[in-house]
Amino acid sequence: MDMTDLETMGKKAQSAAFELGQLGTMQKNAALLNMANALVMNTGKIIEANKDDIAAAKKNGIKEAMIDRLLLTPDRINDMSDGLRQVMDLPDPIGKVTRGWETMSGLDITQERVPLGVIGMIYEARPNVTVDAAGLCFKAGNAVILRGGKEAINSNIVLSETLRAALKDSNINPDAVQLIDDVSHETAQKMMELKDYIDVLIPRGSGKFIKMVVDKAKVPIIETGAGNCHIYVDKDADLDKALKIIINAKVQRPSVCNAAEKVVLHKDIANEFLPRLYDALNANNVEVRGDLLAKAIVPEIVPATEEDWGTEYDDYIIAIKIVDNLDDAIKHINKYNTKHSESIITENYSASRQFMKQIDAAVVYTNASTRFTDGQQFGFGAEIGISTQKLHARGPMGANELTTTKYLVQGDGQVRK
Repeated sequence: MDMTDLETMGKKAQSAAFELGQLGTMQKNAALLNMANALVMNTGKIIEANKDDIAAAKKNGIKEAMIDRLLLTPDRINDMSDGLRQVMDLPDPIGKVTRGWETMSGLDITQERVPLGVIGMIYEARPNVTVDAAGLCFKAGNAVILRGGKEAINSNIVLSETLRAALKDSNINPDAVQLIDDVSHETAQKMMELKDYIDVLIPRGSGKFIKMVVDKAKVPIIETGAGNCHIYVDKDADLDKALKIIINAKVQRPSVCNAAEKVVLHKDIANEFLPRLYDALNANNVEVRGDLLAKAIVPEIVPATEEDWGTEYDDYIIAIKIVDNLDDAIKHINKYNTKHSESIITENYSASRQFMKQIDAAVVYTNASTRFTDGQQFGFGAEIGISTQKLHARGPMGANELTTTKYLVQGDGQVRK
């Protein structure tokens, strides 16, 4: 695909974005319902395309945890459909007045939410992103150009065709959702340079992938995050609660960005808790790495390297660090984390408040799994990604985060003196 083809897509997206900006909430919600129903109706077709992606992934030796990201089942398609229905039920962010006032010169000023325009979504592996991104962008009045990874190309083509057909049946320009089906690196690079057509680019994938996009893109970026997520078990933790939370955060879906990758233990509970934790992780086929103190308690633990502390595994691997106190835990986490999601397990209110105040991350938990960092779990219906940056948006990004603001100023002949 050459630059001319991409520019044509960009022009179509801009035209569609203008049309979306004129739609009312009822029109958008009716189209979202049609999109949700179309996914369920086309379940068989979607799964057949997904089988081709899964077969290719296995042939290419992709690890099992990553194949799980690719897999679509009737339940997962129903979940995607339900996500669109939840987006449909959310308040429409467009036209929402965030503030208003009258100036000394008699000007009436309001600040209202408006669409960003055309959003470019460049992502790896997970085909559900195709649906989540399309639905959220549409709810917020944006057109979207999607570029998924080669691993899910067959699934993404069928999903995007299904959504476009539902838009057409709703008498809405189907170019509100477009998919780049050329998965070459050259085309991805060209997409990142479409600053005259794409208003913002959102990358979603591994830390290495996101860094590549950030380094090469000419389009403004909202950086969504790699997840080197930690769980700190305090000296005042309920250890049964801690064990349950850690196993959930690591094992339920180890390939996703909100899975726990590191456990930090207070030294006072390490001797009692670490053998229990090791046995539970080992029973779930998780490789456990650790520092010298951890290995001294459980000799079977694999020695951790300096590289381990900053690595997002996306796999059945976890590393354990033992610290002297809460302050050391906070310093360690802030040094190595990716500003995604961090959790403290404690029954001590003061320790909880200190951790939540001093940890630098988009989402900070007390006594809960990091796996809850998710747009659907937060009540956003879906998410376009977890922003780990501090400008514009941070944390799970729902429809509201896919808008910007405009000042509307009403005068009555005023001129500035």
